[in-house]
Amino acid sequence: MGTRTFITSDLHLGSPYFRRDEFLAFLRWLPEGAGLVLNGDVIDSPGAVLSVADQEVLVQLVQEAARRSVIWVWGNHDDGYRLPESGCVVYAPFHTLAGQLYVAHGYVFDGVMPRHRWFIRGFRLLHSVRLRLGARPVHVAQYAKKWLRLYRFLCRNVRQNAIESAKAHGFPAITCGHVHFAEDTVSDGVRYINTGAWTEPPAYVLDVDSDRMALRTAAELLATPDGRR
Repeated sequence: MGTRTFITSDLHLGSPYFRRDEFLAFLRWLPEGAGLVLNGDVIDSPGAVLSVADQEVLVQLVQEAARRSVIWVWGNHDDGYRLPESGCVVYAPFHTLAGQLYVAHGYVFDGVMPRHRWFIRGFRLLHSVRLRLGARPVHVAQYAKKWLRLYRFLCRNVRQNAIESAKAHGFPAITCGHVHFAEDTVSDGVRYINTGAWTEPPAYVLDVDSDRMALRTAAELLATPDGRR
């Protein structure tokens, strides 16, 4: 697949749960010449005012795009969003790597949440009430994992639809985000890789080279010296 490429998703920049320091360390770690694909939900809420620290992350991404390929695949949170000064950042609804890997955020494969918006609104309200009552603050997606049966149903739905899409487009592998659950599995001859999220540990990155793909934690990558510049 040519140039080494790192794919990650669901930063949710602007959220208080975004692991900013670890992500910035990951950007500093990236090997020279390697590509970076941000697979959706880079921004948590495009209409919100970002903190100075979060704005600096976006500045760093633009700077990275001046020395390496940076692809921003839109997710449902940042669909259509563009930085006011994007530099060389490339935006796309999906991305592909040499006919071997299909990259899509995953919300287009979600047949659950769009059909149950009333439940999602109620669930978010319940979560906000919990926080006001003093519950441990976590991202709403992390709280959703306590509802294991429903959460597994969502993950399975996205996985199955993503695999069907990969087959329809002739790809042997597909990577998504969206559900905040990292996994690497093969079903019906298609490899499905989900890169999780940067709103709870551990954060995951898909490391793609010419002859292999490996789902690795950001901490694992940062512990290796070969990428530092």
